[in-house]
Amino acid sequence: MSEFDPDYKSARVRPSPNCGERKDGRKPDMLILHYTGMPTAEAALDWLCTEQSQVSSHYFVDEAGTVTQLLPESTRAWHAGKSCWKGETDINSASIGIEIANPGHEAGSPPFETVQIQSVIALCRDIIERNAIPAERVLAHSDIAPMRKQDPGEKFPWGLLHQEGIGHWVEPLPVGGGRFFQEGDAGQPVEALQTMLALYGYAVLVDGAFNAETAAAIRAFQRHFRPERVDGIADASTIGTLHKLLTALPTVA
Repeated sequence: MSEFDPDYKSARVRPSPNCGERKDGRKPDMLILHYTGMPTAEAALDWLCTEQSQVSSHYFVDEAGTVTQLLPESTRAWHAGKSCWKGETDINSASIGIEIANPGHEAGSPPFETVQIQSVIALCRDIIERNAIPAERVLAHSDIAPMRKQDPGEKFPWGLLHQEGIGHWVEPLPVGGGRFFQEGDAGQPVEALQTMLALYGYAVLVDGAFNAETAAAIRAFQRHFRPERVDGIADASTIGTLHKLLTALPTVA
């Protein structure tokens, strides 16, 4: 990729060679947020811009809040990998990707910097407005690839982003007691839970068996929407929050 004018006017440009064309001229209607999971921002940015890596994103935000655009939004970046949302599997063609510098879970999940999050908010607002991205399609990498990914993790402030007009969110129900479902359980209540997850967008098989795939989807859901406890167990708080989210989805005319 040669030099280009940034779509986000506050961004500097550093082209990445890792891109392609969106399938069938697909227009992006999803925004996917990641953390880099590397020790330093410099190493992560170098990796995203190295042909050897075969990975890229449209944007990169370092800890100081500097935004770098690596690819024009019109191109297909290679950030989502094997992933799925609402039955769609070519998420790279459907989305714009933002990598946020943070070493992630392997480094103990350090908090994101305040100035960094403010830059992410401004960037997301601009992308969403220009591309008419629905709130419920602003997602975590872990949402679209729950068996493989954890980013941007439970420390990412999704609630704050929602307060700033970004993403779909409801106040999570408090963690408490009550009936719960976990890996190994089976039956109609598990099938109902899987149906709810699938209706929201998660790629789970609705078969009434609480398997590793369902547990991974629950963990991804908890990281995004009920971060107080991430354990893959569908307790009353998790199920109630999922129900609230489904109820809060916009109705289709």
